[in-house]
Amino acid sequence: MSIKRRDFLKQAGLLAGAASVIPASAWSSSNVMPNDRITLGFIGVGKQGEGLLRGFLNSPETHVLAVCDVDANKMERARKNVDAYYSKQKELNYKGCDAYRDFRDVLERKDIDAVVIATPDHWHAIPAIMAARAGKDIYCEKPLTLTIAEGREMVNEVRRHNRVFQTGSMQRSSSGFRQACELVRNGYIGDVKTVRVSIRTGFIPHPIVCELPEEPKPAELDWDMWQGPAPNRPYNAILAPPISFTGYPAWRNYRDYSGGGMTDWGAHHFDIAQWGLGMDYSGPVEINPPDDKDYKLLTYKYANGVVMDTDFDDNRILFTGTDGWIDVNRSYLKASNPKLVNHKIGPNEIRLYHSNDHHDDWLQAIRNRRIPITDVEIGCRSVTVCHLGNLAVQLGRKLQWDPDTENFVNDPEANRLKERSKRSPWYL
Repeated sequence: MSIKRRDFLKQAGLLAGAASVIPASAWSSSNVMPNDRITLGFIGVGKQGEGLLRGFLNSPETHVLAVCDVDANKMERARKNVDAYYSKQKELNYKGCDAYRDFRDVLERKDIDAVVIATPDHWHAIPAIMAARAGKDIYCEKPLTLTIAEGREMVNEVRRHNRVFQTGSMQRSSSGFRQACELVRNGYIGDVKTVRVSIRTGFIPHPIVCELPEEPKPAELDWDMWQGPAPNRPYNAILAPPISFTGYPAWRNYRDYSGGGMTDWGAHHFDIAQWGLGMDYSGPVEINPPDDKDYKLLTYKYANGVVMDTDFDDNRILFTGTDGWIDVNRSYLKASNPKLVNHKIGPNEIRLYHSNDHHDDWLQAIRNRRIPITDVEIGCRSVTVCHLGNLAVQLGRKLQWDPDTENFVNDPEANRLKERSKRSPWYL
C-alpha cells in the first residue's frame, strides 16, 4: 500500500512551491498563548538530544512535557533542565516534566503533539514509524535511517497518517547553502558537469564489533534497550559512554548502528548536492567504488550525465559547470565569479524553499499542516545516496540503481542488502 509516487510529487510540488515564496518567519508568532503551544516529547537526550532540547525550550512556540532516554542519568539531567527552565515561566502553570526509559511511554501520551528523536541511527526508524501511527508529528535527526528499506517505510507511514516530518539536515536552513543551490539551479555556472562531495570521515572502518572487549555495564544504562533491533553483544563504553564523557560516542563507526562518516557527514553534504542538482525526489543511477584504475574515488552517475564523486580530504560541496564553479561549506561560499556570492536571485528565477530556522520551520509546518524544508521524503532520498556508496564499497563492484523503483537493477545480492533483520521483538 505504498503511496503512489506521482501523486506525492504533485502534492509535494504544490506545497513546497507555495512555501518557497513565504519565509518561515512570516508564519511565526512571538505571542503564543500557553494553551496554544505545541507540546513536545524528546526521545534520546544524549549529546545531540540535549542540544535540541535547549533549542526547543527557548522557543515560545513549544512546551516540553516529557523526556526519554535509556540512560537514567541522561534522562534525569534532561528532566531537571526542563524543570529549571519552566519553573521561571509562571504563565505555563507548570507541573513538572515527566521522564521515561521506554519511548513507547512517550508515544502513549495523548497530550503530546510531536516528538523529537535524537537516538543513535539504528533507533530512528522504529520510533518514528510508531510516532506517526500514534498521531505525532516528528523531528528526527539525520542520517534518517540505518538502511535503504527503512527510509521508504518511514515515508509511507508518515504519508499514511498525515504527519509533519522534519529531518534534522539543518544545512538547508542556512542562507549560504541555499544561495549556492539557487545559483546552480539557475544556470549561473552553466550546465553542471561534476559535483565533488568532501566529507570529514570516510567509509565504515569497523564493519563488526566483536573485537570490542566486554566491560561492566553501568547500572544506570538499560543496555538491552540501547541495542534494541541491533544484534545482541556485550557492553562496551565506546558505544554508549557515561554522562561524564564529553566527546562523540563511537557507535557511528560500526555497521550495526550507523554508516560511518558516509552517513554522518554525508547525510549533510549529499543532501545539499541533491538539492543543487534538483534531485530531491530521485537519485543516481550508477555507483562505482574506488578501484585505483577507472575510479580513484567513489563515483556516482546521474541519468542526466552529471558525475558526483567523494573524497575525505575536506568538508564541502563543489559544483562545477561549463561556465564556472560554486564551492560551499558551513563557513564559506565561494565562486569562480566572486560577484555571484552576493548576487540577488530574481523573483522570476528558480527560488528554493526559504527557511532561516530549521526548528521553527518544523513548528510552523505543524501549525499550518504543510511540508517542511527537509521533509521525510528528502531525508530518505539523501541518506539513500549515502547507503548506496557504502554498499558499493562493501560489495566491491559497480551497482546500477533505479531511483524510481528504488531497486538495484538485476542484482539480487545488492537488493537483499537494502534491509537487515532486526532483533526480536523489534521489527518494522
